Amino acid sequence: MTLEWEQVVVDALDPDALAAWWREALGWVDISEPGDEPELRPTPDSLPGLLFVRVPEPKTVKDRLHLDFRPDDQAAEVARLEALGAVRVDVGQADASWVVLADPEGNEFCVLGSRRTS
Repeated sequence: MTLEWEQVVVDALDPDALAAWWREALGWVDISEPGDEPELRPTPDSLPGLLFVRVPEPKTVKDRLHLDFRPDDQAAEVARLEALGAVRVDVGQADASWVVLADPEGNEFCVLGSRRTS
């Protein structure tokens, strides 16, 4: 038996707008058909993706699952994402080496520092 990771589902008040933000932030492609829920992937044939589904209520509490990203240059990437509309959030991380940001609907994600090499 095999189990393949297809996608992460993201609840959104405005799935099209949130998917557009993430498409710009990640440089991914939208593989959805017109009228379908927006689905982004790194390339059309790669997995996993992000699927954005409409929900009636706004986000109200800290996410129990979030995405982590490790860029080449953390400070530059945080600045780029903030310029796109991400905001820094405090989820109790204190002086951690990562930066916690939230997308336009408040979903948290982390921008990690460089990987340690030994």
